[in-house]
Amino acid sequence: MRPPECRHSQSPPVMAEVTLKNIMKVYPRHEKKAGKQKHAAPLKASPQVTSEGVVAVQQFSLDIADKEFIVLVGPSGCGKSTTLRMVAGLEEITSGELYIDGKLMNDAAPKDRDIAMVFQSYALYPHMTVYDNMAFSLKLKNEKKDVIDKKVREAAEILEITDLLNRKPKALSGGQRQRVAIGRAIVRDPKVFLMDEPLSNLDAKLRNQMRAEIIKLRQRIDTTFIYVTHDQTEAMTLGDRIVIMKDGFIQQIGTPQEVFDHPANLFVAGFIGMPQMNFFDAELRCENGAYTVWLCGIPIALSEKRMAALKARAPQPGSVILGVRPEHITLADQGIEAKVDVSEMMGSSVHLHLNVQGADAVVIVPTLELNTELAYGQVLHLAFNPDSLHLFDKQTELSLL
Repeated sequence: MRPPECRHSQSPPVMAEVTLKNIMKVYPRHEKKAGKQKHAAPLKASPQVTSEGVVAVQQFSLDIADKEFIVLVGPSGCGKSTTLRMVAGLEEITSGELYIDGKLMNDAAPKDRDIAMVFQSYALYPHMTVYDNMAFSLKLKNEKKDVIDKKVREAAEILEITDLLNRKPKALSGGQRQRVAIGRAIVRDPKVFLMDEPLSNLDAKLRNQMRAEIIKLRQRIDTTFIYVTHDQTEAMTLGDRIVIMKDGFIQQIGTPQEVFDHPANLFVAGFIGMPQMNFFDAELRCENGAYTVWLCGIPIALSEKRMAALKARAPQPGSVILGVRPEHITLADQGIEAKVDVSEMMGSSVHLHLNVQGADAVVIVPTLELNTELAYGQVLHLAFNPDSLHLFDKQTELSLL
């Protein structure tokens, strides 16, 4: 069967650039309700709580190109969903400017922003069939019946849910419901797709399948996506660029490879990568203009590239944090001494949980490289890949490389 044509082949191309300029969201500390004043919790010593209220998003600036897939990622409470809701018009912007296709949208109603949003909870009408759920927004716009039918069936074919059109949501699996929710957004032919943790209610296998479906969907409909998740695997596999957030602030913006290879600070380094990066208290020394890193009384070799980066930054010698990813550590005959705590068989590799002079560390070792089982307390020696080391300032937690 010939696949349905991309919807943009049947309509003129739509530009969908999104620009956020110094966006800020503050939830007031005092809210009036039913004529009474409701007092918020007392002020705490936190940068997110001010005399005006709780600051959920601050100094958020981002230019999203037409047809770009942007992922906002971070831990719970970092402000990513609030940012998405401000783009959608579901949350008021306290200060700053939001532009869609070059037009200021701060005060525009959600229906006038030409966006479509897919929620975590699917938000399907239980009494309606799949067909009616997908057609609902078009009926509200008084579209002709033949236009509605064409758009619904094209979207259903793209998502491979044509055989589900006469069912009701209660008869669908979680993955099928999410496809319907996405289909309901597709038929609106929006400038921008907003997705708020759409896969978080699915099990691991379904999440993997739906990630692949979203990648294929993006290729088919070719429009601008803003996607929110707390799952860094989703962020790394889906995004053209990812925006890493913490406490309402942007920590780093870059391609998945950029933020993996060159994390801007300690938080990004620990957040991106599974298992997460290992961190050690180390010492940075400088003799005759050459830097060396010392860990557990042993010098750690730096590659020429890392050495050049340090010389360019010229940091002061002293205490630093050394970061090494589990896959960049190998077992050696000599080197940093470590004791085995736990050995996890993962099939093609073994995850070794080690104790390095009181610090926890994880090392990934290919199964074929282990000749014997490792016992608790067994002493090993570690070598670090000199071109994959990361150094962070102990005070500012910013990268030194």
